[in-house]
Amino acid sequence: MIFLYRYCRMLEEGSFRGRTADFVFMFLFGGFLMTLFGLFVSLVFLGQAFTIMLVYVWSRRNPYVRMNFFGLLNFQAPFLPWVLMGFSLLLGNSIIVDLLGIAVGHIYFFLEDIFPNQPGGIRILKTPSILRTIFDTPDEDPNYNPLPEERPGGFAWGEGQRLGG
Repeated sequence: MIFLYRYCRMLEEGSFRGRTADFVFMFLFGGFLMTLFGLFVSLVFLGQAFTIMLVYVWSRRNPYVRMNFFGLLNFQAPFLPWVLMGFSLLLGNSIIVDLLGIAVGHIYFFLEDIFPNQPGGIRILKTPSILRTIFDTPDEDPNYNPLPEERPGGFAWGEGQRLGG
């Protein structure tokens, strides 16, 4: 839960700042792919895979961040999902869940960040307009002039003449 909270927050405040609909779309895309792939490997609980997906996307978008694992291992952020998978392996857990999260995170990262920037590449993942309507705030009209009742304080103080002048 701590990893989910931390990396979800860092993604939302970092590369998804002001793009809430894109953030929700990443969740939906990742959840759909994990559910689909989870059926083939007989996985029912995909929470850890989802967390690893978020860690993978964050680590690839922040490649120069230095990490420290239990004070023993220093590495850069793109290696974090692999270090976590190695730790799962050391604990005797199955790494299929971690590999699923890494695979889905890599698919999202490639389709969102790598492929559109290649020569002849196009943006395949497009956030549906219904999600943009629901989650993104509309652009403010630069010509909008609120009524005096809607302004903080009610009136535009300080726009009159100087006292004693």
